[in-house]
Amino acid sequence: IEDNQQMRENTSEILELANYNVHTAPNGKAGVDLAIKEVPDLIICDIMMPVLDGYGVLHLLSKNEETDSVPFIFLTAKAERSDFRKGMEMGADDYLPKPFNPRELLARINAIMRRQISTPPSAPGLGAGTMAFGDFVFNPSTRSLSKNGVNITITSGEYALLKVFIDHPRQPLSRDRLMQLARGRELDVFDRSIDVQVSRLRRLIEADPAHPRYLQTMWGFGYVF
Repeated sequence: IEDNQQMRENTSEILELANYNVHTAPNGKAGVDLAIKEVPDLIICDIMMPVLDGYGVLHLLSKNEETDSVPFIFLTAKAERSDFRKGMEMGADDYLPKPFNPRELLARINAIMRRQISTPPSAPGLGAGTMAFGDFVFNPSTRSLSKNGVNITITSGEYALLKVFIDHPRQPLSRDRLMQLARGRELDVFDRSIDVQVSRLRRLIEADPAHPRYLQTMWGFGYVF
């Protein structure tokens, strides 16, 4: 979803050469309509657009039951930290400033797609790997998190990070290690996306996010579940 025609065509060509099936939209409103119609495996979206900006696109799609769990990558020429943090707090899976290296974009996409197919949906039930903690049940076979039997909406990025924590209970994990395990790439020097995702998870599972019981901070290092 990109209002700049040249950028839209160039990005589409990059993805098609990598054997992806690509649909494009020239603005946010058209992008929302197209995403709801096609329900894609992943959405790449510019932020600064007429009609409806990228934040509006993400907000509307996260409220639609057909698209609420579709992975979302922001592409934007604005590289300020506030824009990055806002996008991640809204539930974006990743963020790449323009101009970008095509290989870097494909690496980000491939990491997300591997995450999506590594635990395909199956019949509900408490299968291998299911974890209960407090009032919560996390089921990787259905990619679900529930509290007292009520399903909780969780984004692809939140799911991937929570699964890493649940797979490594009581093990202190550095931010670098979390990035590698959850996203399949190295942590950039100024990348605080792991901290943002942890904050989002705490709002989902902690009674008091300011005093977490489950996701605890290891100061100067990382986090431990």
